[in-house]
Amino acid sequence: MKKFKKIYKNYRHGIPLLVYMAIYLFWFAWLEETNKKNYRVIHVTADDYIPFCEIFIVPYLLWFAYVSIVVLFLFFRNRQEFYRCCAFLFTGMTLFLIISTLWPNGHHLRLAEMPRDNIFTRAVSALWHVDTPTNLWPSIHVYNSMGAHFAVIRSAELENKKAIKLASGILSISIILSTMFIKQHSVFDVMTALTLGGVMYTFTYRREVVMAARMQHRLKKRISM
Repeated sequence: MKKFKKIYKNYRHGIPLLVYMAIYLFWFAWLEETNKKNYRVIHVTADDYIPFCEIFIVPYLLWFAYVSIVVLFLFFRNRQEFYRCCAFLFTGMTLFLIISTLWPNGHHLRLAEMPRDNIFTRAVSALWHVDTPTNLWPSIHVYNSMGAHFAVIRSAELENKKAIKLASGILSISIILSTMFIKQHSVFDVMTALTLGGVMYTFTYRREVVMAARMQHRLKKRISM
């Protein structure tokens, strides 16, 4: 019993994550079934100039491992940063669910048939088979990639790990590009997700820096007096 209590005390901060993910997956699955036919089409002119490039299925699928590894790393190594990362991710994901519920959306960007036959095009076809072209705005692939990268570059444990930060940045950018190159998202989905990520970064991370700077300034004024 003591061992169980110790485990619970050390890892109970993961309970909100489990609860939220259960709610999110249930809500998303409901949206996927509900918004199959009646939705507003998202399309901008820039979408027509982006070529289909099936190799980008690789970073697109790596997103699942990327975000999970970052969250788990923070879960075990830094509880405060874990909470901050979850706050960032959960806010965007919740807004996505609300938008998709109130304003069902989708696109018609997918190809009628693959231009080539290889392992990558087959992987894209498999993805398209299980994932409907609906509930896209803003792109959670883009938004959560930003959140994962922000968590990496802000992590005290990775402060001197330049190679990891560089790899995270490259992977994050590759994932963002992949959403457009394999026709999973419109440029509109991507740009709005980037904007939302930038705003949330200010609230989640930069606000702390500003507050610390103000406190330091006030402390200096008191000392000088």
